[in-house]
Amino acid sequence: MKRIFLFLFLISSTVVLSQTVLTSYTIDLKNKIKQSEIMTGENTATHDVFVFAASADSLSILKYNSALFLRDKFVTSRQYTENRSLMGYSFSEDGNPTLYWFSEEEKTIILIKYYLENKTSRALKFQIPLEENYLLTQYQKDNNFYLLIQSKTKQALTAFVFKNGMAEERFLDFSSFKFIDRKTLPKTFNQILNENPIEKMDSGEYNPLYKVSAKSKLYTLPNRLILTLDQSFRKTQLFDINLENQQIIEKTFMKPVGEKNPKTSNSYYHENKLYQINVNADELLFDIKDYESGESIKSFAVTKKDTIRFGNSPLLMQIEDRPPKQLKNTAKFLKALSSLDAGLSVYKNQKNLFITLGGSGSDLKSISMNGFNFNDPFGDFPSNSYYNMETNYSVFFESIWTKKLELTQATHEPFAADKVYYFLDSHKEAVLSSTLKLNNYIILSYYDIAAKQLVLRKFADGFDQTN
Repeated sequence: MKRIFLFLFLISSTVVLSQTVLTSYTIDLKNKIKQSEIMTGENTATHDVFVFAASADSLSILKYNSALFLRDKFVTSRQYTENRSLMGYSFSEDGNPTLYWFSEEEKTIILIKYYLENKTSRALKFQIPLEENYLLTQYQKDNNFYLLIQSKTKQALTAFVFKNGMAEERFLDFSSFKFIDRKTLPKTFNQILNENPIEKMDSGEYNPLYKVSAKSKLYTLPNRLILTLDQSFRKTQLFDINLENQQIIEKTFMKPVGEKNPKTSNSYYHENKLYQINVNADELLFDIKDYESGESIKSFAVTKKDTIRFGNSPLLMQIEDRPPKQLKNTAKFLKALSSLDAGLSVYKNQKNLFITLGGSGSDLKSISMNGFNFNDPFGDFPSNSYYNMETNYSVFFESIWTKKLELTQATHEPFAADKVYYFLDSHKEAVLSSTLKLNNYIILSYYDIAAKQLVLRKFADGFDQTN
């Protein structure tokens, strides 16, 4: 399910989704698009931007300065990396990149450091211990590359930190902690994660509803991980993981309690605050807690008869990628939300804090041929003929706050991520896309199959009006 294009529902056709072509580079992938990939990264020490464009038989490394002027390039063969996928990157203290090429069949990573000054490279092989572990996720942070795996037999995670050509192992033992499922039955750490797979949150970026609806979420911070578990309606179980000394601190945040038992709940961690929701068909409870003290900073209780006073958008329902439709009232919204996997997302830009509350699901079986009616559970849309299928749908609304957590009546403006997805949806010639979030904007890199060029575009939050 894609990011919900809320702004397309709200803005008029006079709005220009501002974007800027930063640079382009001619490259011929020789009609082997399916065997090619592009990845973009920033050296956070120098703020140089790198684009790694891999074709079936060659690799092009393009180095741009912070102003996006091309300063260097390195074109080399795919020796040692044939039939491998590009997993990630890191940067050494000398400024040169290391790429990580993964083979699922061999369960190995080939690490290759590329020296742009003399156009040479050095390769190493790393065996991922996947016989006794599951590969959970990988990510880049502060010029290092991180690999996270889950043990099949031990109640533990292992993080590998790749830095300056070395892999450092961090064993994270969860065997001493206690876990319960939503029925308050005791479970092991592995059982909880197997039933509720971890979803990695992209730091500093907008995380869409289908991702934040996960019950187990991982937040990546410098030398630190935050793992939140929300399989219980009663509490959020949070683990603060120090990757330097491997210390794990458990914190428990009780969820807000209403008059009736909740049907769905979740949380979201953002900048030393935990945002929690508990929902049933009669009531929505929303709480913002201070991370250090656990005390509530803001609390809201909304019944089905109330108007949601902290919402800045209509109450919306979206099926697949169709335009959202407005729900009639809070009762309709809560009835729909209580049957879904609830989630909330918090995103901060230069101006405000944006909170999306809602839920997503994919268990509907009967849909109207000419409307958004499915078994008519909400009575909002006309019904005619039906056909059976599994479909993705969501309900949601957005709330805009100041950075000091004060409600504001500011109008919603499109996020840079919105514009990127909309651009890709409407430009089928743009393939092999990769995004890089910088301080105030997103760089979209893609291959233009018509022009045979690698293109970098800039997208920022907000919109411009035409003259």
